[in-house]
Amino acid sequence: MAAISFDPRFNVQVNQKSHSVVVEEIEGLIRVYRNGNVERPPIIPIVPCTASGGVTAKDIVLDKFTGSWTRIYVPNYSDKMPLLVYFHGGGFCVGSAAWSCYNDFLSGLASKAGCVIFSVNYRLAPENRLPAAYDDGIGALMWVKQQALNGPSEHKWWLSHCDLSSLFLAGDSAGANIAYNVAARLGSHGSASAGPGIKPLVLKGSILIQPFFGGESRTATEMHAPAQQVNSALTLSASDAYWRLSLPFGSNRDNPWCNPLAGGATKLRELKLPPMMVCVSDMDILKDRNLGFCNALATAGKRVEAKIYKGVGHAFQVLHNSPFSQIRTQEMISHIKTFINQ
Repeated sequence: MAAISFDPRFNVQVNQKSHSVVVEEIEGLIRVYRNGNVERPPIIPIVPCTASGGVTAKDIVLDKFTGSWTRIYVPNYSDKMPLLVYFHGGGFCVGSAAWSCYNDFLSGLASKAGCVIFSVNYRLAPENRLPAAYDDGIGALMWVKQQALNGPSEHKWWLSHCDLSSLFLAGDSAGANIAYNVAARLGSHGSASAGPGIKPLVLKGSILIQPFFGGESRTATEMHAPAQQVNSALTLSASDAYWRLSLPFGSNRDNPWCNPLAGGATKLRELKLPPMMVCVSDMDILKDRNLGFCNALATAGKRVEAKIYKGVGHAFQVLHNSPFSQIRTQEMISHIKTFINQ
């Protein structure tokens, strides 16, 4: 077996030598070998947390057994602020809360939107297939609840700034999928706001940025997307590969974790979900699927608002892969600020 060096904190794996057959690959991001080895090239820099722009940041281990941890961003505000629990993207298979692009985006969001951000670093597939990421999401909320009830004073530096009655789940791409499924799991055990014993936390809403959903049937934007996306980070082939690597063995893309509409309108109506804001990119292959999801939620009587960003593709707010990225990112931050303060 090839030797692998592994830093569990940052989910960085570098394969030093392998002669095994590659069974799955997304170029530049992940390579999976038949013998179980996984390579994730360091395509985006890992950065330590630093205080900048009036925002204090710190990394904290949540669960030593699973290796999950969080990077917390606290802006220099005197008032109590909403708490936004955020999940990074990466198709469930790549990504880190320590990626430079997320560090930059979330520190800016915390400062400009006026919120404490709790950026969760969850377990990745294929080593940990779904529902591991959802379990880590619930675990993060339970950890926050525990600190709020009787946590040590070492956490007051961020906890004392949080309005625990104003909790929001958020994420982009696969992270938005996690935010949705964590909210759905909370709602299936009680009210959309209280959930299974998360008091004193009160879930006020979810922010889904280009949520990574799928399905066996293709949408128009999926079918007509070019093989190489110029201004968008997601191709159809990469999307399919991520689902093959992250869904439980034997599942297809109509698994409800991938396709929340697979159960029909009745299932959506039965779910207790918080108000949602869905951010849709105009040049994203997920555009039609995201808008269909919004329409289905509205038809099922859920509170949902869709925000469409023109001229930009998937993950524009973190990868800045379009001439319009900076302008649209500021629009998105403004929309998020309004949503969490309404």
